Amino acid sequence: MFQKNKLSNSMAESKGSAAWGRAAFLAVGTLFSATVMAQQVGTIEGQVSLGDDIDATGVTVTATSNVMPRPRTVVTDDDGEFKLPMLIPGIYTVTFTSEDGATRTVKAEVLLDQVTVLDVNLLAPVAETLEELVVTGEMVTVGGNSSLSDAIGAEILESLPVGQDYRDLMKLAPGVQYSQNSIRGPNAGGSGQDNVYKFDGVNVTLPMFGTLSAEPSTQDVEQFSVERGGARAIGFNRSGGMTVNTISKSGTNEFKGSVEYRVQPSGLREEPKDGVDSDVTQTWMTANVGGPLIEDQLFFYGSYYGPREDGDNKETAYGSTKDYSSERDEYYGKLTYAPIDSVLLNAAYRTSERVNEGASIGEYEADSVSVGEEANQDILTLDGSWLVNDDLTVSFQYSDYSLETAGVPDTTLGVQPVIGDSLDLDNLDQMGYLTVPTVNSAYSSAYNTLAQQLIDQYGYLDDSGTLTGGGGVGAYYQFNVQNFYRESFELAVDYNFEIGSTSHELHVGYQWSEGEEELARLSNGWGLISLVDGANDADAPDNALFLAKTQQMSFVGADGSTVPSIKSYTETHNFEINDSIAWGDFIFDVGFLISQDTLYGQGLKEDGSTVSGYVAAPGHKYEMYQVDWEDMIQPRLGVSWAYNGVDTIFASFAQYNPAATSLARAASWDRNSAALIEVYFDDEGNYISSSPRASSSGKLFADDLDPRRVDELTIGTTKEFDNGISLRSHIRYREGSHFWEDTPNTARLYGCYGENNDMCVPSDIAAKGLYIDNLDEMLAQIGSGSTYVIAELDDAYTKYLEFSLEASWMGERTYLNASYTHSRYTGNFDQDNTAASNDLNTFIGSSNIGDGIGRQVWDYKDGTLSGDRPHLLKLFGQYTLDWNANIGAYLVYQSGQPWETWNGSIYGFTSSTNRYAEKAGSHRSPSHWQMDLSYTQNFNFYGDYLVKFRADIFNVFDKQTGYNIDPIYNSETYGDPRSYYAPRRVQLSLAVDF
Repeated sequence: MFQKNKLSNSMAESKGSAAWGRAAFLAVGTLFSATVMAQQVGTIEGQVSLGDDIDATGVTVTATSNVMPRPRTVVTDDDGEFKLPMLIPGIYTVTFTSEDGATRTVKAEVLLDQVTVLDVNLLAPVAETLEELVVTGEMVTVGGNSSLSDAIGAEILESLPVGQDYRDLMKLAPGVQYSQNSIRGPNAGGSGQDNVYKFDGVNVTLPMFGTLSAEPSTQDVEQFSVERGGARAIGFNRSGGMTVNTISKSGTNEFKGSVEYRVQPSGLREEPKDGVDSDVTQTWMTANVGGPLIEDQLFFYGSYYGPREDGDNKETAYGSTKDYSSERDEYYGKLTYAPIDSVLLNAAYRTSERVNEGASIGEYEADSVSVGEEANQDILTLDGSWLVNDDLTVSFQYSDYSLETAGVPDTTLGVQPVIGDSLDLDNLDQMGYLTVPTVNSAYSSAYNTLAQQLIDQYGYLDDSGTLTGGGGVGAYYQFNVQNFYRESFELAVDYNFEIGSTSHELHVGYQWSEGEEELARLSNGWGLISLVDGANDADAPDNALFLAKTQQMSFVGADGSTVPSIKSYTETHNFEINDSIAWGDFIFDVGFLISQDTLYGQGLKEDGSTVSGYVAAPGHKYEMYQVDWEDMIQPRLGVSWAYNGVDTIFASFAQYNPAATSLARAASWDRNSAALIEVYFDDEGNYISSSPRASSSGKLFADDLDPRRVDELTIGTTKEFDNGISLRSHIRYREGSHFWEDTPNTARLYGCYGENNDMCVPSDIAAKGLYIDNLDEMLAQIGSGSTYVIAELDDAYTKYLEFSLEASWMGERTYLNASYTHSRYTGNFDQDNTAASNDLNTFIGSSNIGDGIGRQVWDYKDGTLSGDRPHLLKLFGQYTLDWNANIGAYLVYQSGQPWETWNGSIYGFTSSTNRYAEKAGSHRSPSHWQMDLSYTQNFNFYGDYLVKFRADIFNVFDKQTGYNIDPIYNSETYGDPRSYYAPRRVQLSLAVDF
């Protein structure tokens, strides 16, 4: 699919003569189409003609820009066509030189991952105004060929009320829900862990968890692109949601820089409804500078980003808490080098350190539960391209990413947990993190007696002055050291050729990537402490009333030894081939992506002579599971028909095997020695029993698993109107299947259960029996392991259907973008709704889904998923005023969040987490809308200095809509929102550009 944007509709006649005689540019068009190459680049291509059906051959086309150290030059072929690939995004002057030496120029913007097409007719003398035609800054609402791709140029990004962090850019993506999650991503046809995020082409998605870990400032972002669907076999796109990419700013032949200070004062922020009142002031200090080291050859760019956040007088239900602070320092450097005209090289390094103090105190938690956090992040990238000739290009990229984090409780408890020791009931708030219970008539009198005693001792006063349960006291429950690493290499070859009446753009690429996680986790005291009702909980001993969940790494052996950290790895190979075939008014994309994923755990060693194929070997790296090439052949087929040369009808089919999985750690055998231990105590705190949590120890895989798959079908059209409005409309369907999860080996044999024994395993699933027939024999041979296995959950699925209408308009001083999406997201596998608090890095493949009775896909799970937003409207744009100022606006409306009641008691359990008591999505929170505004005033000083004053108002009408509804039936806050959209806040900034 493609779209043309006219640069000019009429030209004045030239009074001079030229070697071209009466030759002139009568029409110049722009076409934007997604290429998603390994390099952070765009392309200019088009056709030069001398009138109707007369092609201009042998015309030299040269593109120059201040962001490119050297120009790029090609010559038009026999059909007058040309292509200038591997261009750094920016504004280019394109010069057309005839064989007799006459020249004409046109300016156009190259966007990230896009193709800009200049179709030129040489018919009449050119007007002088044509020399300065410029296409800049607009968001492209059309994609490449049959893909759903969008891109935003620098000028639009800078003029909108977006925010300072990479995550803030997601609000601009059409058809993607507006989300305030701080960890999980927004839904875009999949779960919040299905997206892929890139910065400068480097995959900064958290290995094994699929969430956004990087926090680079938007001050470094030159351009932003997003691909939601219809992916071609270019760019190694395996995302089950959307793929986001950005390119950072580069140096130029001019020395340029900027210094900016932003502040969001606590006095200009409305009181939040989330129950946590605090005087929080946020500030951001940014600076950047760039220029030439060697003119026309070597450029540099460097930046600093220093956000600060300080909170005083924080109040929760338990009273005043300590001050909160967050400090971060990030430095970035980039070199752009063109040793010769046909070679371009980039090298960049980003390093960041963040320290938080007094963090993680919720609305119903005491001051003592806070935690200190530290995160260090480094990203190195090297990339390059070589234009071998006009038809052949070779490119590569290498990246090295690391994120090292630590969380340390601000209150360190002096209790060393020992299996067999009792629990001091008189000082539970000194034993760990205590979840204060609530009284529940469905539980035993012994439970409720203790619950009331704990409420009287540790509860908080509600609005009526009554002591209430449901809060948290004690200390943060664990020490956590968690490090992530990813190394990646890509190589691509692009070749253009013709066969008969067809032209071909052949792309071949290979990618290798390895992700690693290193984890050391110890409990603070006994860790998480809660009240249980053994008389009514199938998981607990009959006389149990207290449960401590303690990390096994916390226990010290008789010889003083401790459990070492766990290291987990995933290795991925991807190979892709794509042919874009142009034939008349049609463009066909035919290709496939083929992949191989290997998971490596720790704690076993391969031994073919054993029944399991392994023997126990603590600390030893072993191949856990491999998904072979033949199981992950992902076809990509697309067709676009430009039925009148400009407007199109398009269709595509794409299949994706998402790469993100947590199983390399979640199923690692050394989790048997580093498991979460469940320790039970009686009503006097005496030790009863302990065992590893069944779902948190090493697991074996069922045989011949089909990898998770997403099938996608897209049909759409684009239309350009004479008044400058560009329109795209499409229908897209996605279906997810073959979901892997850890689940009891006997789950299919549960039979019937529930309050009236009326909930039963479907007969066709029950007939399949055990997932692994001889699991007991294998575990006995190895000597350890879980009765849970990794299996495909029978009949697990998701479905996503959307209708979307997107339009943009670029005026002389105005830009507007509008999109409306009507969608439904249904199924019985909700990756976004597995935990009591869902804005988390939850396991992919080892979540609460499938964990025993009440958590299977047939237990009320079939319905509307929590990421469903049937109606989503986004409007944003900017207007340039007469007095050197700019106004930007953003408006969003979206449906509320589905939710359902959770009640573990109907299944015989105290824990209600992920145990639905009614059909998924039976209720919905209120819909939300908000408007954000920005105003920027520019002042010019001394010619080269620009002073900018800016004010941003987020959520102008203070619409603090509640969401994240508490679904737990016996909770004091059942049915109430646990989160609210952020209140109205004003942000002021002062910047100097030089």
